[in-house]
Amino acid sequence: MKKNNTYKNRNMKLLASFIFLLCVCVVMATVPDDRNRRKKNTDSRIHLIHSDVLYKNSQDPHAEVLVGHVKLSHEGLYLDCDSAKFYREDNSFDGFGHVVMTQGDTLRLTCDTFFYDGYAMKARARGRVHLYHKKTKLVTENLDYDRVYGVGMYIDGGTLYDGDNVLVSDWGQYTPATHEAFFTENVQLTNPKFNMVSDTLYYYTDTEVAKIESPTNIISNDSTFVYGVKGEYFTKQGRASLLNRSYIIKDMRKIVGDSLHSDKDTGVDEAFGNVIITDDENQCMLLGNYCKYYENTGDAMATDSAIVKEYSSPDTLYVHADTLKMFTYNMNTDSVYRNLHAYHKVRMFRRDVQGVCDSLVSLQLDSCTYMYGQPILWNENQQIFGEEIRIYNNDSTIDWVHIINQAMTIEQVDSASFNQVASKEMMSYFVNGEIEHNEAHGNVYVVYYLDEDDGSRMGVLYAESTDMNLFMKNKKVSKVWMPSNSGMMYPPLKVPHDRQYLSQFAWFDYIRPKDKDDIFEWRNKDEKNILKKTETKTVPLQKLSDLELNE
Repeated sequence: MKKNNTYKNRNMKLLASFIFLLCVCVVMATVPDDRNRRKKNTDSRIHLIHSDVLYKNSQDPHAEVLVGHVKLSHEGLYLDCDSAKFYREDNSFDGFGHVVMTQGDTLRLTCDTFFYDGYAMKARARGRVHLYHKKTKLVTENLDYDRVYGVGMYIDGGTLYDGDNVLVSDWGQYTPATHEAFFTENVQLTNPKFNMVSDTLYYYTDTEVAKIESPTNIISNDSTFVYGVKGEYFTKQGRASLLNRSYIIKDMRKIVGDSLHSDKDTGVDEAFGNVIITDDENQCMLLGNYCKYYENTGDAMATDSAIVKEYSSPDTLYVHADTLKMFTYNMNTDSVYRNLHAYHKVRMFRRDVQGVCDSLVSLQLDSCTYMYGQPILWNENQQIFGEEIRIYNNDSTIDWVHIINQAMTIEQVDSASFNQVASKEMMSYFVNGEIEHNEAHGNVYVVYYLDEDDGSRMGVLYAESTDMNLFMKNKKVSKVWMPSNSGMMYPPLKVPHDRQYLSQFAWFDYIRPKDKDDIFEWRNKDEKNILKKTETKTVPLQKLSDLELNE
C-alpha cells in the first residue's frame, strides 16, 4: 500500500512539473521577441552616413572596416568616431577613437570605444566615458546604456555632476528621460554647503532632490548633523523631510522624531510623533508629539503630550502642559539664558515637590518660577496654595516660595488633623528640600495641633494676628511667634468645629500628581474651593477741574 502511494505521489509531481513547463512554453510563445521583430523591420537597420575609407579585413570577414570621419546612425542615435567595424548582418558596430554619440538635442556621450547592438538597442561605452544630459554630466570608465529603457549603468565607480552637487558611488545608473539617478555602495554627495554619505540614494537632476533609502549622514558647513533612514533632501533649498526616527544635532541640541522636517533657509525644524528635543548644555529635554525648533533663535515649542524634563539635579523634574514654549536670549554668547512658558493645565512632578496650575513661567536668569491660575504646591505632607505662587531656586533646589493673596499653607498631622495658616501673603523658606521657616503677613489665621515629646496631643491653638513667624525642626513646629494675637488653646477633645478648620481650608490630595505618568491626568478643583481673584481697589485720582468745580 505504501509503495502504491509513493508511485502515486511521484506521478503527481511529474504531472505538475509537466503542466508548469507547458505553461511557460505557452507564455514564452505569446511574448513578442523584440529583437526578432527588429530583425524583420528594415527601418531598424544601422545606416552608414560617411567614412573616408571602407574596406574588408580577411581576419574579420563579417566586418566592414571604416576609417576616417566615421558617422553612423540608428533610430535617432548618431555616432562619430575615428574608425569602426560595421557588422551589417548583425546590425551592430564597434567604434574606436574620439567616439561621440548624440541622441536628440539633450543627450551626448563621449568615450574611447563604443560597442552597439542595433537589434537589442544596447551599447557598451568604455574608456573615459562622459555622458552629458542638459546640465548633468556622468563620468565613469565603463558604462552600459540600454536605449529601450533609456538607462545608463556603471558597476565600477562613477561620478555625477549636477549644478553644485557632485555624487560619487561604486555602482549607479542614470535615466535621462525621467532625470532619475540611482546610486549604491559608498555613496557620497558633496555640495558647497553640506556633505552627504549614504549606502543607497536616489537623485533627481531636474529638481536636485536626493531621495534617502538607507541610513544617511548629512553634515552642513555650520556643523549641523542630520541623520535620516528614509525621506527626501532638497539640496537647492537645504530642506529635509525625513521618516523613521531621524534626528538633527546642532550646538549640543538634538531633535529626534518619527518624522522630521528641516528648512535651512528659515532655520525652522518641525518634528512629529514621539519627538524629543535634548539640550545637553542646560540638561533638559522637551518632548511632545509635535515640536518646533528655531535654529536661529534657539526657541522651541511642544504640544500634544508635551513635557519638559529638567535633570540637572539628581532627581528629574517633569512639567506637563497643553503647550510648552522655550525662549532663548543672548544666543551664541557666554551669557545665554532661557525661559520656559507653560500654558493651560500645568502639572509637575518631582519626588520632593509637586504642583499644579493653569499657566507657568520659569525665568532662568532670575531663578524664579511663577505659577498662575489656581496654583497648588506640595512638599511631602505640606500643601501651599493662593492666587499666585513664586518659586525661587538655588542650584535646581527650592530656596523659598512666595504666595500672594489668599495664601494658605496646610500640614497634614494625621488623617483628621491639619496644621493651617492663612494670610494675605506668605513666604516659606526651604533647607535641603524641607520647609524650615514660614512667614505670614496680613490677616493671619492659625490652627495648630501641639503635641508632647512622647507624641500625645497637648491641645489645639487657634489664633488671629497681623503677622506670624513659624519655625520648623525635624519636620515639626519648634517655635511660633506673633507680635500680638487673639486666640485660645483648646484641649484636644474640646475643640469647637469652627476652630478645627479655617474657612479657606481645602485638602487637594485628589489633584496632586502621584508620579511622572500622572502629570497627564488633569483633575479640577471642586467648584466650592476655586479661589476668586482678589479685586484691588484704588482711590480715583483727583483732577484740577474737579477741584475748581468744588470751589
